[in-house]
Amino acid sequence: MNSSKQEISNVPVTRPSMPEFDAYVDMIRPLWESRHLSNRGEHVRALEEELQQRLHVPHVSLLTNGHLALETAIDVLGLTGEVITTPFTFASTTHALIRKQITPVFCDINPVDYTIDVNKIEALITERTTAILPVHVYGNVCDVDAIEQLAKRYGLRVLYDGAHAFGVRHKGRDVATFGDLTMFSFHATKVFHTIEGGALTFREERYVEAIHQAVNFGITGPETVESVGGNAKMNEFQAAMGRCNLPRIDSDIDKRKRLVERYDERLGEASFLRLNLRNEQTDSNYAYYPILVTPGKEARDGLMAYLAQHGILARKYFYPLVTDFACYAFDVSVPNATYVSDRVITLPLYPDMTRETVDRICDVILEGGNER
Repeated sequence: MNSSKQEISNVPVTRPSMPEFDAYVDMIRPLWESRHLSNRGEHVRALEEELQQRLHVPHVSLLTNGHLALETAIDVLGLTGEVITTPFTFASTTHALIRKQITPVFCDINPVDYTIDVNKIEALITERTTAILPVHVYGNVCDVDAIEQLAKRYGLRVLYDGAHAFGVRHKGRDVATFGDLTMFSFHATKVFHTIEGGALTFREERYVEAIHQAVNFGITGPETVESVGGNAKMNEFQAAMGRCNLPRIDSDIDKRKRLVERYDERLGEASFLRLNLRNEQTDSNYAYYPILVTPGKEARDGLMAYLAQHGILARKYFYPLVTDFACYAFDVSVPNATYVSDRVITLPLYPDMTRETVDRICDVILEGGNER
């Protein structure tokens, strides 16, 4: 079996980028002397500063994961009542609202880039609405201008779920600068990761202390606790991984871009597929490669099975919609989101994947699709 066939025999949908082993060891070695492993140590403080420069935002707060970052943002924004959001997202987005006793109001997505349909938001606003929680999907950026206008008109907060959008720029601005707060996930599968981890980015100074208290039990001094906070602090090992990974992010995104361009080239003429439409005003991070199998759910599932037979571990992402989860009992009509969810496949994409692997995946897709 040659190397390309060996590689294709087990192709994951994503694979974490890793720094040089010795570089990470050198980064964490002083921890054995300092024993300062948590509670805003040197690496956490340094990574926050490095991210502020990278993202062109005045404030970055690091947390232990993206989900707790979302819950923390909900707390510090003082959200209550209803929040308008999207059904086409990962479980965390909706779970965070429910866990904070907030009613999610689901707005359908637009069929072009799969982000929240801004033309349908206003009709969902009621006297109980306190915020909009849109999601940047696959690195596609929401219509941030329209959302900002709506929020100002109705006095609403805007909290962006940017789990897919680290490093993305739109109209010359980093996505970290939009809304009241933006949450990023730094899970190992993301474009930039800290093993596990997350962050909140924001412009207003007043959120700094509120977030610090929320992630550290409300502690404000050796003998003072001023609020009922939780524990969501990033530790030094996570931050050190982030500091090692951050310098390579541009190179990783460039590698992803070349792979995406090859996918586009090979799959662009397939009559049974629709590829991701990227906005010309957006500098993508090429986080994911979604395709829609246009004939429908049965054809999608058949192609998924065909890929699996060839060792290609694609993912139905996002399927099912959060509105269809067994733990909920939502009864909503979101036809665009349903259409996309029933047809979507995200294909393998990670920086150290080879062009030959992309070609083999495309061969399998074209073979399997034409047979259906």
